Amino acid sequence: MIKIVSFKICPFVQRVTAMLEAKNVPYDVEYIQLSAKPDWFLDLSPTAQVPLLVTETGVALFESDAIVEYIDEITAPLQNDLTPEQRAIQRAWSYQASKHYLVQCATLQSADQCAFQDRMSKLGKAFERAEARLGDGPYFSGTELGNVDIAWLPLLHRAALVEQHSGHDMLTAYPRVKAWQAALMATGLAERSVPQDFDARFADLYLSDRTWLGRGANLNEAPSGTLKAAGGGCCG
Repeated sequence: MIKIVSFKICPFVQRVTAMLEAKNVPYDVEYIQLSAKPDWFLDLSPTAQVPLLVTETGVALFESDAIVEYIDEITAPLQNDLTPEQRAIQRAWSYQASKHYLVQCATLQSADQCAFQDRMSKLGKAFERAEARLGDGPYFSGTELGNVDIAWLPLLHRAALVEQHSGHDMLTAYPRVKAWQAALMATGLAERSVPQDFDARFADLYLSDRTWLGRGANLNEAPSGTLKAAGGGCCG
């Protein structure tokens, strides 16, 4: 069986596990602490980062883009009969999501409104591009769930948790993205692709009193400087 080595709230890992869940591929997960990476993991991973996928033959694969492509190659596609051009476009739009995972991590850890708005302006550019591209949905390419949906799921899942816990809607300016988020959340993939204690761990890191969002996104709060990121906040 495929094995995934994971850090519990890593968005890059969630992209991989969501793909496996969407394709009904069985897998095991082993969680590690990024602050105390075990020697066996360091021996397997050239980058010392998660996700790491160990194949059924014992080969260790790293980098989420490569892992997702491997899963696609050994399983039936989520969308059939895509042309090479369409597959290339899907890879490009998937990259638009994954390159903003760490931007979102930093945004969520903002200590005050000024830092949040500055970081959100960068993250918002990704949502703006998606807003302009999305059609009637419910998914990125229409009625079929596809690889782009899986790539954007970590961003949209985390935005949903922020709204649920703090009341702040990171997607309020992007109605098509908001509808897309609702459609993806309705699939149940978000919950199935993370550990049972994900919500609590996410809230403890990103929605505690250390962060502007955790304090209720108080618009009248005076700026207090930039928050130093807590150890183990994302992947790496």
